[in-house]
Amino acid sequence: MRRNKHITPWLFLLPSLTGITVFVLLPFIDVVRRSFYDAMNNNFVGLSNYRTVLTNSAFRQAISNTARFILVCLPLLLFISLVLALLIHSRKKYRDFYKTSLLIPMAIPTASMVILWKLIFHENGLMNGIILQLGGDKTDFMNTDMAFSILVFSYLWKNAGYDMILWLTGLNGIDTSLYEAAGADGAGAFQRFRYITLPLLSPALFMIGILSFVNSFKVFREAYLISGNYPQESIYMLQHIFNNWFAALDIQKMCAAAVLSIFLFMAIILLILRFDKE
Repeated sequence: MRRNKHITPWLFLLPSLTGITVFVLLPFIDVVRRSFYDAMNNNFVGLSNYRTVLTNSAFRQAISNTARFILVCLPLLLFISLVLALLIHSRKKYRDFYKTSLLIPMAIPTASMVILWKLIFHENGLMNGIILQLGGDKTDFMNTDMAFSILVFSYLWKNAGYDMILWLTGLNGIDTSLYEAAGADGAGAFQRFRYITLPLLSPALFMIGILSFVNSFKVFREAYLISGNYPQESIYMLQHIFNNWFAALDIQKMCAAAVLSIFLFMAIILLILRFDKE
């Protein structure tokens, strides 16, 4: 009887474990193997592919832009979504209306959103029309460094509502009696936020941080649909270089870069885990 009790959970997990093994783990092991071989003649080349990737200027540019994008967007997204969650949580009236309104960007297809950005930021778009009316000179925003800011705005606009819902889940889990007790002891709004809300939201912070980190890589779709394979250099992301190497069948570079990226992401997640424990 006890033996069956231990086996039953594994039987439920078996389909998922089989899928992950077949479609994720085994292909990744093959990618690691290929990263040490020449794709043309299948000769072992050691770390040569890794040296080629690490000295590739396009790869370094893509890594630099992706890291810059994450470092700018993640703190902004966490802060903005938390502020929105606190504002909505403090209101009783129209709360559902505000929540629904802020989730609308998630329901808009990426292709439709890209058309909207083009209408606004194209050289002959709405923004340049306003600038010309004010006496300024028109700018091709997507081919200047402004492209990075537009991509950041796009990411924040699309994901702030989703993160706000996650923050609200955390806020709803805090016992209101703690606030009542703190208020009775004379604690102000900031003190209640500092000593009750923030510490009790730390588990939610870890989960929201990881999800936002993963979602930040989806912004490639917007950059790709707006500017294609070779966008303005400030929005040339890691996914661009993988896409371009895949199109060129540069398998050995792609495998080496994938392995490097995986170890980099694991290091970042372990760093977040350590920060969460502290």
